[in-house]
Amino acid sequence: MSGTRASKVARFFRSPKGLLLVILTALLALAAPGQGLALVVPGVAAAVGIAAFIDVVILRWRKSAWEFPSGAILTGLIVAMVLSAHEPWYVPAVTAAVAIVSKYVLRTRTANMFNPAALALVATFYVFDTGQDWWGALPDGSPAALVVLFAAGAYIANRCNKLPMVLAFFGGYYLLFTATAFISDPGRVAEIFRTPDLQMVLYFAFFILTDPPTSPVKNRDQVICGAIVAAVSYAVFEWVGAAYYLLAGVLAGNLWETGRRYAAHRRSEPRSQHQMKRAAPAGAVGGEAAPIQRQDFAHAELFRQ
Repeated sequence: MSGTRASKVARFFRSPKGLLLVILTALLALAAPGQGLALVVPGVAAAVGIAAFIDVVILRWRKSAWEFPSGAILTGLIVAMVLSAHEPWYVPAVTAAVAIVSKYVLRTRTANMFNPAALALVATFYVFDTGQDWWGALPDGSPAALVVLFAAGAYIANRCNKLPMVLAFFGGYYLLFTATAFISDPGRVAEIFRTPDLQMVLYFAFFILTDPPTSPVKNRDQVICGAIVAAVSYAVFEWVGAAYYLLAGVLAGNLWETGRRYAAHRRSEPRSQHQMKRAAPAGAVGGEAAPIQRQDFAHAELFRQ
């Protein structure tokens, strides 16, 4: 039995979600001393603890079984690593709670509509007037820390098969800001290319934008989504000036992906109904299809996915 549990644990840490947990924990360990452990620990513990607790309770209620809340732990870590370490402990706790609840409230039949951490960080910005300094992205680190952040992020994006979206985002994002630097006063956008904004955008692109439940699977859709996120992030930075401009971009991308999935689902329904009708046995008479077999229902459900 213990061997089975050990095998499950090993399999989890080889999965993209397990690898992301390892990477975020490593970044946390590197970034926390620079912020001060006395400041960092309460917020991280509150965010991760409340997120895990809420998720465990909901999962138990829905599935009548205990499950390890890995997704909630990742959400809590991201929330804590984006919010300023100087925020009172209850701010990351409330933000993490909003994130987990939103995952179960704002969802389609198959997945949540918005990245939970991004949605909660934007929502609580208006409640607590929060600071978002993205300290978990190692903005105070050495050039070696930047290399570590980039290498770890590129690795996890590749494991999640999200590199086309990441590259499309980077291309559109820096193209727009570079063009702005030539057209208008470059001092207005110079910060985008420097620390800490450089580390912030890397952390965002690799660990938030690539969230599998809320991002496309096909390369073409990933490129479109990445371009949308880049354009909206740029627009919010330029015309609104909100600190959460990157998070606003990913929420716009999530909304586009939700609409795309809904449209694809609607297009698939007539075809799956037509396929079920054609699957009727040749002995059916009177122009009516024979009763549909169980495997036909399974095929229809698979088609809708």
